[in-house]
Amino acid sequence: MSVTTITAYGPEVTESLADQAYGRLRDRLTMLEIRPGAMIQEALLAAEMGIGRTPVREALKRLETDHLVVCYPRRGTFATQVDITALSDVSELRRHLEPVAAHKAALSAPPVLRQQMHELVRTLEELAGAEPTNRACMRADLDVHRLIYRATGNEHLEETLVRLDNLATRIWCLVLDRVPGVSGHVHEHVELLEAIAAGRADDAAGLALDHVTSFERTMRTVL
Repeated sequence: MSVTTITAYGPEVTESLADQAYGRLRDRLTMLEIRPGAMIQEALLAAEMGIGRTPVREALKRLETDHLVVCYPRRGTFATQVDITALSDVSELRRHLEPVAAHKAALSAPPVLRQQMHELVRTLEELAGAEPTNRACMRADLDVHRLIYRATGNEHLEETLVRLDNLATRIWCLVLDRVPGVSGHVHEHVELLEAIAAGRADDAAGLALDHVTSFERTMRTVL
């Protein structure tokens, strides 16, 4: 079974049940809603999502490639532990690729995605004035990054950065209660989104680099 959706670029695409399962499980693993080290029970997840076990199994194979689950023969599948030691490697790649993505998005984003950026800016502004929870801020952070990656129009760059951002977010969620000013960090995205939406590619690249650098520095103060 599958469902048909409309992409931001217009053409129809068919999203399989495995794709849906992958997206939902990926976000739960990224936000640590499935705790690190927990056993993944295919039957239970399939029942929760109202789908068969085959799509869940296919999704788990992709999630293993993303380093979000690990499969042990004769033992089962488990959510991976959060690898704090990977912060340097992940940050090194993001320092190079996030500015590239922001620059490209500023030049390539279609009007519909630029409009979504303006809408997301309004959401962030409302969030900042509503004393949001840290978890609400983290979900908004994911939304911002994924919109920027999608706006590049480069599926390979988008896929790579989503994987890296997911790993970085897991580290952040692990120490979320010890991180000061989470809402302020997320609100930094307002200027970045505005620069991309306005087509200011160089400004966007610089802001993206500043954001990644700030994230790594913040993490190192609490780890």
